[in-house]
Amino acid sequence: MRLLVIEDNTELLESIRKVLEKDCFCVDLADNGIEGEEKAYINDYDLILLDLKLPDKDGKEIIKYLREEAIVVPIIVISGHNQVREVLDLGADDYVCKPFHFDELISRINAVIRRSYGKSTPKIDIGNVSVDTKLKRVTFNNTKVDLTSKEYSIFEHLALNYPRVVSSEEILEHIYDENFDMFSSVLRVHITKLRKKLKNTIGTDILVNIRGKGYSLREINS
Repeated sequence: MRLLVIEDNTELLESIRKVLEKDCFCVDLADNGIEGEEKAYINDYDLILLDLKLPDKDGKEIIKYLREEAIVVPIIVISGHNQVREVLDLGADDYVCKPFHFDELISRINAVIRRSYGKSTPKIDIGNVSVDTKLKRVTFNNTKVDLTSKEYSIFEHLALNYPRVVSSEEILEHIYDENFDMFSSVLRVHITKLRKKLKNTIGTDILVNIRGKGYSLREINS
């Protein structure tokens, strides 16, 4: 999942980035409102963390602008000022007061993202394959599939979108940050390794390539 964090406190911004990346999130940063609003408009994020009190553009103005432009990306406001009702009425999805515990923040992020994909619980079952979006773990008949962080992120994105076919471009947009070379062959390498690990554990291909369209997961019941 790819997140955007808009926060003018650079120390807090860096701390949030480190914690989120450790939890398998891909993170873009903006330390001012104008830059953050531009990134939010251009890129397809899974969620935005937004401080309200920014030096150049108020966070509430950013929420209002994005919603007026029909950008429906989930937004969690992080602020030391209690303006919950106001920002929720503007179109934010949740509100976390500073100071906060990172465990709470991550739980809120996971919950809001799940809701945006129409999932009510952290666990996604596709036949005998399960994805635990809280523990960041994939299992087959309760046997863990040993995946790297990036391999897990690819599988999670496919699972959240199951049974839809997901294009390579969409996967790139959601699991790599803004510094990634979109013309790199890294995604193909990651998917090849992911398919091999899944097949070794499950015994058959669950991740399939739909030629000219992208990738999808198929249900295994054995």
